[in-house]
Amino acid sequence: MAQHFEIHADNPQPRLLKQAAALLSGGGVVAVPTDSSYALVCQLDDKDAVDRIRRVRQISDKHHLTLLCRDLSELASYAHVDNRQYRLLRLATPGPYTFILDATKEVPRRVSHPQRKTIGLRVPDRKGLQLLLELHGAPLLATTLIPPGETAPLNDPEEIRERFEKQIDGIIDSGACPLEPTTVLDLTPMSTGGQAIVVREGRGSLQALGF
Repeated sequence: MAQHFEIHADNPQPRLLKQAAALLSGGGVVAVPTDSSYALVCQLDDKDAVDRIRRVRQISDKHHLTLLCRDLSELASYAHVDNRQYRLLRLATPGPYTFILDATKEVPRRVSHPQRKTIGLRVPDRKGLQLLLELHGAPLLATTLIPPGETAPLNDPEEIRERFEKQIDGIIDSGACPLEPTTVLDLTPMSTGGQAIVVREGRGSLQALGF
């Protein structure tokens, strides 16, 4: 049965999030609120937990997972970032954007794109999740919590509890999320003088980034 952590959205309780971080460090899978929707997260280097996330979502190993980072310095450990890319990242983080970048050797092969060796990364703007990342001390792998066979993510923590409490280890409940996907930008062309490519327009404003 999943542990339930009810936290304040604007003033999250460190005591509860420390317990959730301990679950993750022990190989757990936890549902967390982000600045776009609820997501399933686990440790980056825990193959069993990654496999569990894929089973819960019923997705193959070809489905890309996203790396949630606390800040840009952490992001730069897992992706190659040049000066042009960094300026754009500074404008957009933290916020509801996912960036596709060339992965460094710190990223396990099983979670990077098999042909391109890229990784999707984001720095979320949600206080509880930011504190969880700080307490965990490392990025977390994430995928949007969309039930198998459905197209919309779950946004109600009580519904997540009812449907998934026997399949995951914890649920961080800070109320509803905006329920709009992130804007996805492929920044890899910028490393060779090209322009960023908008893969998906979502909650993150393109105008704010000069698009």
